[in-house]
Amino acid sequence: MKDSALMKTSRLRVCAAAVAALLASGCSFGPNGTAPVIPEPAHYGAAPQPDQTVAAQGVAQQFVVGGQPVPQWWTQFDSAALDALVEEGLANSPNLATANHSLQAAREQLRGQIGSSLLPTVDAIGTAQRQRAPGIPQLGIDKLEYNLFAGLVEVRYSFDIFGASRLNNAALASRVNMQAFQYEAARRALAANIVASALGVATLHAQIDTTEKLIAIANAQADDLQKRYALGAVSHTDVLNAQQSAAALATNLPGLQQQAAAMRHALAVLLGRTPDQAPADLDLASFHLPQQVPVVVPSDLLKTRPDIEAAGAALIAASADVGAATAQMFPSITLSAGLGQGGFSWPVATSGVGALWAIGASLTQPIFHGGALMAQRRAALQSYDAANASYKQTVLAAFQDVADRLAALEHDAQALDSASTSAQTAQGVYDDTHARYKLGAVPYYAVRQSEQQWRNASLDAIRYRGARLSDTAALFQAMGNPPTGSSTNASAP
Repeated sequence: MKDSALMKTSRLRVCAAAVAALLASGCSFGPNGTAPVIPEPAHYGAAPQPDQTVAAQGVAQQFVVGGQPVPQWWTQFDSAALDALVEEGLANSPNLATANHSLQAAREQLRGQIGSSLLPTVDAIGTAQRQRAPGIPQLGIDKLEYNLFAGLVEVRYSFDIFGASRLNNAALASRVNMQAFQYEAARRALAANIVASALGVATLHAQIDTTEKLIAIANAQADDLQKRYALGAVSHTDVLNAQQSAAALATNLPGLQQQAAAMRHALAVLLGRTPDQAPADLDLASFHLPQQVPVVVPSDLLKTRPDIEAAGAALIAASADVGAATAQMFPSITLSAGLGQGGFSWPVATSGVGALWAIGASLTQPIFHGGALMAQRRAALQSYDAANASYKQTVLAAFQDVADRLAALEHDAQALDSASTSAQTAQGVYDDTHARYKLGAVPYYAVRQSEQQWRNASLDAIRYRGARLSDTAALFQAMGNPPTGSSTNASAP
Protein backbone atom coordinates (compact mmCIF):
# COMPACT_ATOMS: atom_id res chain seq x y z
CA MET A 1 0.00 0.00 0.00
CA LYS A 2 2.81 2.33 0.92
CA ASP A 3 4.54 1.66 -2.43
CA SER A 4 1.27 2.26 -4.27
CA ALA A 5 0.80 5.62 -2.54
CA LEU A 6 4.38 6.59 -3.40
CA MET A 7 3.80 5.66 -7.03
CA LYS A 8 0.61 7.73 -7.15
CA THR A 9 2.41 10.69 -5.59
CA SER A 10 5.24 10.35 -8.09
CA ARG A 11 2.78 10.29 -11.00
CA LEU A 12 1.00 13.36 -9.68
CA ARG A 13 4.34 15.16 -9.48
CA VAL A 14 5.17 14.18 -13.05
CA CYS A 15 1.76 15.35 -14.26
CA ALA A 16 2.09 18.62 -12.35
CA ALA A 17 5.53 19.22 -13.84
CA ALA A 18 4.20 18.51 -17.34
CA VAL A 19 1.31 20.91 -16.88
CA ALA A 20 3.66 23.58 -15.50
CA ALA A 21 5.95 23.15 -18.48
CA LEU A 22 3.02 23.54 -20.85
CA LEU A 23 1.82 26.64 -19.02
CA ALA A 24 5.29 28.16 -19.15
CA SER A 25 5.60 27.47 -22.86
CA GLY A 26 2.15 28.57 -23.97
CA CYS A 27 3.62 30.79 -26.66
CA SER A 28 5.71 27.89 -28.04
CA PHE A 29 2.59 26.17 -29.38
CA GLY A 30 3.37 27.89 -32.67
CA PRO A 31 6.12 29.83 -34.47
CA ASN A 32 7.28 33.01 -32.76
CA GLY A 33 6.18 35.20 -35.66
CA THR A 34 9.62 36.75 -36.17
CA ALA A 35 10.01 38.16 -39.65
CA PRO A 36 12.37 36.14 -41.85
CA VAL A 37 15.85 37.48 -42.42
CA ILE A 38 16.12 38.85 -45.94
CA PRO A 39 19.55 39.63 -47.41
CA GLU A 40 19.99 43.37 -47.63
CA PRO A 41 21.17 44.60 -51.02
CA ALA A 42 24.38 46.57 -51.16
CA HIS A 43 22.43 49.07 -53.27
CA TYR A 44 18.89 49.06 -54.57
CA GLY A 45 19.45 48.77 -58.32
CA ALA A 46 21.53 46.56 -60.55
CA ALA A 47 24.13 49.34 -60.48
CA PRO A 48 24.92 51.68 -57.58
CA GLN A 49 22.93 54.90 -57.72
CA PRO A 50 25.02 58.02 -58.27
CA ASP A 51 25.32 60.72 -55.64
CA GLN A 52 23.25 62.99 -57.85
CA THR A 53 21.56 63.11 -61.23
CA VAL A 54 22.92 65.00 -64.20
CA ALA A 55 21.93 68.66 -64.25
CA ALA A 56 18.79 69.29 -66.30
CA GLN A 57 17.30 72.76 -66.70
CA GLY A 58 19.90 73.91 -64.19
CA VAL A 59 18.93 71.44 -61.43
CA ALA A 60 20.85 68.31 -60.37
CA GLN A 61 18.97 66.27 -57.77
CA GLN A 62 21.03 64.87 -54.88
CA PHE A 63 20.33 61.42 -53.41
CA VAL A 64 20.71 61.72 -49.63
CA VAL A 65 21.59 58.14 -48.67
CA GLY A 66 20.55 57.38 -45.10
CA GLY A 67 18.06 60.23 -45.04
CA GLN A 68 14.68 59.98 -43.32
CA PRO A 69 11.37 59.90 -45.17
CA VAL A 70 9.41 63.15 -45.35
CA PRO A 71 5.92 62.84 -43.78
CA GLN A 72 4.18 65.50 -45.91
CA TRP A 73 6.47 65.12 -48.86
CA TRP A 74 4.13 66.88 -51.32
CA THR A 75 5.02 70.19 -49.66
CA GLN A 76 8.52 69.85 -51.14
CA PHE A 77 7.15 71.03 -54.51
CA ASP A 78 6.48 74.52 -53.06
CA SER A 79 2.98 74.73 -54.52
CA ALA A 80 0.31 76.04 -52.18
CA ALA A 81 -2.38 74.98 -54.65
CA LEU A 82 -1.05 71.41 -54.69
CA ASP A 83 -0.89 71.33 -50.87
CA ALA A 84 -4.52 72.45 -50.72
CA LEU A 85 -5.62 69.68 -53.10
CA VAL A 86 -3.86 67.00 -51.05
CA GLU A 87 -5.32 68.25 -47.78
CA GLU A 88 -8.80 68.35 -49.33
CA GLY A 89 -8.46 64.80 -50.59
CA LEU A 90 -7.24 63.46 -47.24
CA ALA A 91 -10.19 65.15 -45.52
CA ASN A 92 -12.97 64.27 -47.98
CA SER A 93 -12.08 61.02 -49.78
CA PRO A 94 -14.91 58.45 -49.35
CA ASN A 95 -12.47 55.57 -49.86
CA LEU A 96 -10.25 56.83 -47.05
CA ALA A 97 -13.27 57.39 -44.81
CA THR A 98 -14.40 53.82 -45.48
CA ALA A 99 -10.98 52.46 -44.54
CA ASN A 100 -10.93 54.58 -41.37
CA HIS A 101 -14.37 53.45 -40.20
CA SER A 102 -13.47 49.83 -40.93
CA LEU A 103 -10.33 50.24 -38.82
CA GLN A 104 -12.31 51.72 -35.92
CA ALA A 105 -14.84 48.88 -36.17
CA ALA A 106 -12.01 46.33 -36.05
CA ARG A 107 -10.59 47.98 -32.92
CA GLU A 108 -13.98 47.81 -31.20
CA GLN A 109 -14.32 44.15 -32.17
CA LEU A 110 -10.92 43.51 -30.61
CA ARG A 111 -11.97 45.19 -27.37
CA GLY A 112 -15.16 43.10 -27.34
CA GLN A 113 -13.32 39.84 -27.95
CA ILE A 114 -10.76 40.56 -25.23
CA GLY A 115 -13.48 41.36 -22.71
CA SER A 116 -15.62 38.34 -23.51
CA SER A 117 -12.74 35.85 -23.58
CA LEU A 118 -10.63 36.90 -20.58
CA LEU A 119 -13.20 38.22 -18.09
CA PRO A 120 -16.11 36.43 -16.36
CA THR A 121 -19.58 36.79 -17.84
CA VAL A 122 -22.41 37.84 -15.54
CA ASP A 123 -26.03 37.52 -16.69
CA ALA A 124 -29.33 38.24 -14.97
CA ILE A 125 -32.08 35.76 -15.88
CA GLY A 126 -35.76 36.12 -15.06
CA THR A 127 -38.60 33.75 -16.07
CA ALA A 128 -42.34 33.60 -15.47
CA GLN A 129 -44.14 30.60 -16.97
CA ARG A 130 -47.54 28.94 -16.91
CA GLN A 131 -47.16 25.22 -17.73
CA ARG A 132 -49.42 22.25 -18.22
CA ALA A 133 -48.10 18.70 -17.96
CA PRO A 134 -49.80 15.35 -18.70
CA GLY A 135 -51.88 13.92 -15.84
CA ILE A 136 -51.12 10.76 -13.86
CA PRO A 137 -54.28 8.58 -14.00
CA GLN A 138 -52.84 6.02 -11.60
CA LEU A 139 -52.80 8.67 -8.89
CA GLY A 140 -56.14 10.19 -9.91
CA ILE A 141 -54.54 13.33 -11.32
CA ASP A 142 -56.20 14.42 -14.54
CA LYS A 143 -53.82 17.28 -15.27
CA LEU A 144 -50.88 19.22 -13.89
CA GLU A 145 -51.05 22.96 -14.26
CA TYR A 146 -48.71 25.24 -12.38
CA ASN A 147 -46.87 28.53 -12.43
CA LEU A 148 -43.10 28.85 -12.31
CA PHE A 149 -41.30 32.00 -11.25
CA ALA A 150 -37.51 32.30 -11.16
CA GLY A 151 -34.88 34.98 -11.13
CA LEU A 152 -31.15 34.48 -10.76
CA VAL A 153 -27.73 35.88 -11.51
CA GLU A 154 -25.39 33.52 -13.36
CA VAL A 155 -21.60 33.83 -13.51
CA ARG A 156 -19.38 31.83 -15.87
CA TYR A 157 -15.63 31.86 -16.33
CA SER A 158 -13.38 29.73 -18.49
CA PHE A 159 -9.74 29.38 -17.48
CA ASP A 160 -7.38 30.07 -20.35
CA ILE A 161 -4.89 27.48 -19.12
CA PHE A 162 -3.18 26.76 -22.42
CA GLY A 163 -3.56 30.22 -23.90
CA ALA A 164 -6.15 29.52 -26.61
CA SER A 165 -8.11 32.72 -25.87
CA ARG A 166 -4.98 34.78 -25.40
CA LEU A 167 -3.54 33.56 -28.69
CA ASN A 168 -6.81 34.22 -30.53
CA ASN A 169 -6.78 37.73 -29.09
CA ALA A 170 -3.17 38.20 -30.14
CA ALA A 171 -4.04 37.08 -33.68
CA LEU A 172 -6.94 39.54 -33.88
CA ALA A 173 -4.79 42.34 -32.41
CA SER A 174 -2.15 41.74 -35.09
CA ARG A 175 -4.80 41.85 -37.77
CA VAL A 176 -6.02 45.16 -36.40
CA ASN A 177 -2.40 46.37 -36.57
CA MET A 178 -2.24 45.14 -40.14
CA GLN A 179 -5.41 47.08 -40.94
CA ALA A 180 -3.93 50.20 -39.32
CA PHE A 181 -0.82 49.93 -41.49
CA GLN A 182 -3.00 49.34 -44.56
CA TYR A 183 -4.96 52.46 -43.70
CA GLU A 184 -1.75 54.47 -43.51
CA ALA A 185 -0.63 52.97 -46.83
CA ALA A 186 -3.99 53.92 -48.37
CA ARG A 187 -3.64 57.44 -46.98
CA ARG A 188 -0.20 57.86 -48.53
CA ALA A 189 -1.34 56.28 -51.80
CA LEU A 190 -4.22 58.77 -51.97
CA ALA A 191 -1.82 61.68 -51.54
CA ALA A 192 0.48 60.21 -54.21
CA ASN A 193 -2.41 59.73 -56.64
CA ILE A 194 -3.58 63.32 -56.12
CA VAL A 195 -0.07 64.64 -56.76
CA ALA A 196 0.39 62.40 -59.81
CA SER A 197 -2.99 63.44 -61.23
CA ALA A 198 -2.34 67.15 -60.65
CA LEU A 199 1.10 66.86 -62.29
CA GLY A 200 -0.36 64.82 -65.13
CA VAL A 201 -3.08 67.39 -65.84
CA ALA A 202 -0.54 70.24 -65.70
CA THR A 203 1.75 68.39 -68.12
CA LEU A 204 -1.07 67.61 -70.53
CA HIS A 205 -2.30 71.21 -70.34
CA ALA A 206 1.17 72.45 -71.36
CA GLN A 207 1.30 69.89 -74.19
CA ILE A 208 -2.14 70.96 -75.40
CA ASP A 209 -1.12 74.61 -75.47
CA THR A 210 2.02 73.83 -77.46
CA THR A 211 0.15 71.47 -79.81
CA GLU A 212 -2.50 74.14 -80.52
CA LYS A 213 0.27 76.57 -81.43
CA LEU A 214 1.84 73.97 -83.73
CA ILE A 215 -1.51 73.38 -85.43
CA ALA A 216 -2.01 77.13 -85.92
CA ILE A 217 1.48 77.42 -87.44
CA ALA A 218 0.88 74.43 -89.73
CA ASN A 219 -2.47 75.81 -90.93
CA ALA A 220 -0.91 79.21 -91.58
CA GLN A 221 1.88 77.52 -93.50
CA ALA A 222 -0.63 75.55 -95.59
CA ASP A 223 -2.62 78.73 -96.35
CA ASP A 224 0.56 80.54 -97.36
CA LEU A 225 1.54 77.73 -99.74
CA GLN A 226 -1.94 77.73 -101.20
CA LYS A 227 -1.55 81.44 -102.05
CA ARG A 228 1.91 80.86 -103.50
CA TYR A 229 0.57 77.96 -105.56
CA ALA A 230 -2.06 80.28 -107.01
CA LEU A 231 0.80 82.52 -108.09
CA GLY A 232 2.70 79.55 -109.53
CA ALA A 233 5.53 79.78 -107.02
CA VAL A 234 5.14 76.25 -105.62
CA SER A 235 3.77 72.95 -106.81
CA HIS A 236 0.42 71.46 -105.91
CA THR A 237 2.29 68.65 -104.17
CA ASP A 238 3.86 71.15 -101.78
CA VAL A 239 0.40 72.43 -100.88
CA LEU A 240 -0.94 68.93 -100.29
CA ASN A 241 2.03 68.00 -98.12
CA ALA A 242 1.50 71.10 -95.98
CA GLN A 243 -2.19 70.38 -95.60
CA GLN A 244 -1.46 66.77 -94.68
CA SER A 245 1.05 67.85 -92.04
CA ALA A 246 -1.47 70.27 -90.51
CA ALA A 247 -4.17 67.56 -90.43
CA ALA A 248 -1.78 65.05 -88.87
CA LEU A 249 -0.93 67.52 -86.12
CA ALA A 250 -4.62 68.15 -85.50
CA THR A 251 -5.24 64.44 -84.90
CA ASN A 252 -2.97 64.55 -81.84
CA LEU A 253 -5.03 67.21 -80.07
CA PRO A 254 -8.24 65.23 -79.30
CA GLY A 255 -6.23 62.42 -77.70
CA LEU A 256 -4.42 64.86 -75.43
CA GLN A 257 -7.67 66.60 -74.55
CA GLN A 258 -9.33 63.26 -73.73
CA GLN A 259 -6.44 62.25 -71.48
CA ALA A 260 -6.60 65.60 -69.70
CA ALA A 261 -10.39 65.37 -69.23
CA ALA A 262 -10.20 61.82 -67.85
CA MET A 263 -7.39 62.78 -65.48
CA ARG A 264 -9.29 65.87 -64.28
CA HIS A 265 -12.35 63.72 -63.60
CA ALA A 266 -10.23 61.20 -61.70
CA LEU A 267 -8.64 64.00 -59.68
CA ALA A 268 -12.09 65.37 -58.75
CA VAL A 269 -13.19 61.95 -57.46
CA LEU A 270 -9.97 61.59 -55.47
CA LEU A 271 -10.83 64.88 -53.79
CA GLY A 272 -14.34 63.67 -52.96
CA ARG A 273 -15.95 65.89 -55.63
CA THR A 274 -18.17 65.09 -58.57
CA PRO A 275 -16.39 65.20 -61.97
CA ASP A 276 -18.15 68.45 -62.96
CA GLN A 277 -16.46 70.12 -59.96
CA ALA A 278 -12.93 69.25 -61.07
CA PRO A 279 -10.32 71.76 -59.82
CA ALA A 280 -8.65 74.25 -62.13
CA ASP A 281 -5.49 73.10 -63.91
CA LEU A 282 -2.20 73.96 -62.24
CA ASP A 283 0.65 75.52 -64.19
CA LEU A 284 3.51 73.10 -64.77
CA ALA A 285 6.00 75.93 -64.34
CA SER A 286 4.67 76.61 -60.83
CA PHE A 287 6.05 73.33 -59.46
CA HIS A 288 9.45 73.47 -57.79
CA LEU A 289 11.62 70.40 -58.30
CA PRO A 290 13.08 69.24 -54.93
CA GLN A 291 16.86 69.29 -55.19
CA GLN A 292 17.38 66.74 -52.40
CA VAL A 293 15.55 63.44 -52.11
CA PRO A 294 16.06 60.98 -49.22
CA VAL A 295 17.17 57.43 -49.91
CA VAL A 296 16.44 55.27 -46.86
CA VAL A 297 18.93 52.43 -46.40
CA PRO A 298 17.39 48.97 -47.05
CA SER A 299 17.50 47.88 -43.39
CA ASP A 300 15.49 50.96 -42.36
CA LEU A 301 13.06 50.62 -45.25
CA LEU A 302 11.56 47.59 -43.45
CA LYS A 303 10.45 49.97 -40.66
CA THR A 304 9.25 52.87 -42.79
CA ARG A 305 7.08 51.20 -45.45
CA PRO A 306 3.48 50.61 -44.25
CA ASP A 307 3.03 47.72 -46.68
CA ILE A 308 6.02 45.88 -45.16
CA GLU A 309 4.76 46.58 -41.63
CA ALA A 310 1.33 45.25 -42.62
CA ALA A 311 2.91 42.07 -43.97
CA GLY A 312 4.84 41.70 -40.69
CA ALA A 313 1.62 42.07 -38.69
CA ALA A 314 -0.03 39.42 -40.86
CA LEU A 315 2.89 37.08 -40.11
CA ILE A 316 2.47 37.59 -36.35
CA ALA A 317 -1.27 36.93 -36.64
CA ALA A 318 -0.64 33.70 -38.56
CA SER A 319 1.83 32.62 -35.87
CA ALA A 320 -0.76 33.21 -33.14
CA ASP A 321 -3.31 31.24 -35.18
CA VAL A 322 -0.99 28.21 -35.10
CA GLY A 323 -0.67 28.51 -31.33
CA ALA A 324 -4.44 28.86 -30.88
CA ALA A 325 -5.12 25.84 -33.10
CA THR A 326 -2.64 23.82 -31.00
CA ALA A 327 -4.13 24.99 -27.70
CA GLN A 328 -7.58 23.81 -28.82
CA MET A 329 -6.33 20.22 -28.50
CA PHE A 330 -5.69 20.59 -24.75
CA PRO A 331 -8.18 20.50 -21.85
CA SER A 332 -10.38 23.47 -20.94
CA ILE A 333 -11.94 24.23 -17.54
CA THR A 334 -15.08 26.27 -16.98
CA LEU A 335 -16.55 27.38 -13.65
CA SER A 336 -20.18 28.45 -13.30
CA ALA A 337 -22.29 29.70 -10.42
CA GLY A 338 -25.85 30.91 -10.05
CA LEU A 339 -27.78 32.59 -7.24
CA GLY A 340 -31.44 33.61 -7.21
CA GLN A 341 -35.04 32.98 -6.17
CA GLY A 342 -37.69 30.67 -7.59
CA GLY A 343 -40.98 28.91 -6.85
CA PHE A 344 -44.36 27.80 -8.12
CA SER A 345 -46.00 30.96 -6.86
CA TRP A 346 -44.88 34.56 -6.53
CA PRO A 347 -45.03 34.62 -2.72
CA VAL A 348 -42.92 31.45 -2.52
CA ALA A 349 -40.48 32.75 -5.15
CA THR A 350 -39.85 35.90 -3.16
CA SER A 351 -39.57 34.22 0.25
CA GLY A 352 -36.61 32.55 1.88
CA VAL A 353 -38.02 29.15 0.89
CA GLY A 354 -37.49 29.98 -2.77
CA ALA A 355 -33.74 30.55 -2.55
CA LEU A 356 -31.82 28.96 -5.45
CA TRP A 357 -28.12 28.47 -5.97
CA ALA A 358 -25.86 26.34 -8.09
CA ILE A 359 -22.13 25.98 -8.50
CA GLY A 360 -20.23 23.72 -10.81
CA ALA A 361 -17.12 23.05 -12.83
CA SER A 362 -16.56 21.28 -16.13
CA LEU A 363 -13.42 19.85 -17.68
CA THR A 364 -13.35 19.17 -21.40
CA GLN A 365 -10.61 17.20 -23.12
CA PRO A 366 -10.99 16.72 -26.89
CA ILE A 367 -10.61 13.03 -27.77
CA PHE A 368 -12.01 12.48 -31.24
CA HIS A 369 -13.20 15.18 -33.62
CA GLY A 370 -12.79 13.32 -36.87
CA GLY A 371 -9.29 14.71 -37.38
CA ALA A 372 -10.66 18.28 -37.49
CA LEU A 373 -8.35 19.69 -34.82
CA MET A 374 -5.19 18.31 -36.41
CA ALA A 375 -6.35 19.48 -39.83
CA GLN A 376 -7.00 22.95 -38.46
CA ARG A 377 -3.51 23.07 -37.02
CA ARG A 378 -1.95 21.92 -40.29
CA ALA A 379 -3.99 24.55 -42.12
CA ALA A 380 -2.76 27.21 -39.70
CA LEU A 381 0.84 26.11 -40.32
CA GLN A 382 0.32 26.37 -44.08
CA SER A 383 -1.19 29.83 -43.64
CA TYR A 384 1.84 30.82 -41.57
CA ASP A 385 4.19 29.62 -44.32
CA ALA A 386 2.13 31.58 -46.84
CA ALA A 387 2.37 34.73 -44.69
CA ASN A 388 6.13 34.17 -44.40
CA ALA A 389 6.50 33.98 -48.18
CA SER A 390 4.20 36.97 -48.63
CA TYR A 391 6.38 39.03 -46.29
CA LYS A 392 9.48 38.17 -48.33
CA GLN A 393 7.72 39.10 -51.56
CA THR A 394 6.52 42.40 -50.09
CA VAL A 395 10.06 43.34 -49.05
CA LEU A 396 11.49 42.38 -52.44
CA ALA A 397 8.78 44.39 -54.20
CA ALA A 398 9.60 47.39 -51.99
CA PHE A 399 13.29 47.13 -52.90
CA GLN A 400 12.32 46.94 -56.57
CA ASP A 401 10.02 49.94 -56.22
CA VAL A 402 12.82 52.09 -54.82
CA ALA A 403 15.31 50.80 -57.41
CA ASP A 404 12.94 51.63 -60.27
CA ARG A 405 12.30 55.14 -58.93
CA LEU A 406 15.99 55.90 -58.51
CA ALA A 407 16.76 54.71 -62.03
CA ALA A 408 13.81 56.67 -63.41
CA LEU A 409 15.03 59.92 -61.85
CA GLU A 410 18.49 59.51 -63.34
CA HIS A 411 17.11 58.67 -66.79
CA ASP A 412 14.49 61.46 -66.59
CA ALA A 413 17.26 63.96 -65.89
CA GLN A 414 19.32 62.69 -68.82
CA ALA A 415 16.36 62.81 -71.20
CA LEU A 416 15.24 66.23 -69.99
CA ASP A 417 18.77 67.59 -70.36
CA SER A 418 18.92 66.44 -73.98
CA ALA A 419 15.38 67.64 -74.74
CA SER A 420 16.04 71.02 -73.13
CA THR A 421 19.27 71.45 -75.09
CA SER A 422 17.40 70.57 -78.28
CA ALA A 423 14.60 73.04 -77.46
CA GLN A 424 17.04 75.81 -76.57
CA THR A 425 18.97 75.25 -79.80
CA ALA A 426 15.77 75.25 -81.84
CA GLN A 427 14.64 78.44 -80.13
CA GLY A 428 17.99 80.01 -81.00
CA VAL A 429 17.46 79.08 -84.63
CA TYR A 430 13.97 80.57 -84.52
CA ASP A 431 15.20 83.81 -82.96
CA ASP A 432 17.97 84.08 -85.54
CA THR A 433 15.60 83.35 -88.45
CA HIS A 434 13.08 85.87 -87.16
CA ALA A 435 15.80 88.52 -86.92
CA ARG A 436 16.92 87.76 -90.49
CA TYR A 437 13.31 88.01 -91.66
CA LYS A 438 13.06 91.52 -90.21
CA LEU A 439 16.15 92.41 -92.26
CA GLY A 440 14.52 90.97 -95.37
CA ALA A 441 17.06 88.17 -95.70
CA VAL A 442 14.56 85.25 -95.54
CA PRO A 443 10.84 84.85 -96.31
CA TYR A 444 8.29 84.53 -93.49
CA TYR A 445 7.57 80.85 -94.15
CA ALA A 446 11.14 80.14 -93.04
CA VAL A 447 10.26 81.76 -89.71
CA ARG A 448 7.26 79.44 -89.40
CA GLN A 449 9.35 76.38 -90.15
CA SER A 450 11.92 77.28 -87.50
CA GLU A 451 9.13 77.96 -85.01
CA GLN A 452 7.64 74.53 -85.76
CA GLN A 453 10.96 72.88 -85.00
CA TRP A 454 11.21 74.83 -81.74
CA ARG A 455 7.66 73.96 -80.61
CA ASN A 456 8.17 70.28 -81.45
CA ALA A 457 11.36 70.19 -79.40
CA SER A 458 9.51 71.95 -76.57
CA LEU A 459 6.90 69.15 -76.48
CA ASP A 460 9.60 66.64 -75.57
CA ALA A 461 10.98 68.95 -72.86
CA ILE A 462 7.47 69.33 -71.39
CA ARG A 463 6.94 65.57 -71.28
CA TYR A 464 10.27 64.87 -69.61
CA ARG A 465 9.84 67.68 -67.09
CA GLY A 466 6.46 66.24 -66.12
CA ALA A 467 7.97 62.75 -65.85
CA ARG A 468 10.81 64.05 -63.67
CA LEU A 469 8.37 65.71 -61.28
CA SER A 470 6.11 62.64 -61.15
CA ASP A 471 8.98 60.22 -60.56
CA THR A 472 10.31 62.48 -57.79
CA ALA A 473 6.91 62.27 -56.09
CA ALA A 474 6.93 58.49 -56.55
CA LEU A 475 10.36 58.21 -54.89
CA PHE A 476 9.19 60.25 -51.88
CA GLN A 477 6.19 57.93 -51.66
CA ALA A 478 8.38 54.81 -51.93
CA MET A 479 10.44 55.86 -48.90
CA GLY A 480 7.43 55.41 -46.56
CA ASN A 481 6.92 57.11 -43.18
CA PRO A 482 9.46 58.04 -40.50
CA PRO A 483 9.35 55.38 -37.75
CA THR A 484 6.80 56.33 -35.07
CA GLY A 485 7.18 53.43 -32.62
CA SER A 486 4.04 51.51 -31.80
CA SER A 487 1.58 54.37 -31.56
CA THR A 488 -0.72 52.78 -34.13
CA ASN A 489 -0.50 49.30 -32.72
CA ALA A 490 -3.43 47.54 -31.13
CA SER A 491 -2.68 45.33 -28.14
CA ALA A 492 -4.14 42.32 -26.48
CA PRO A 493 -3.43 41.11 -22.94
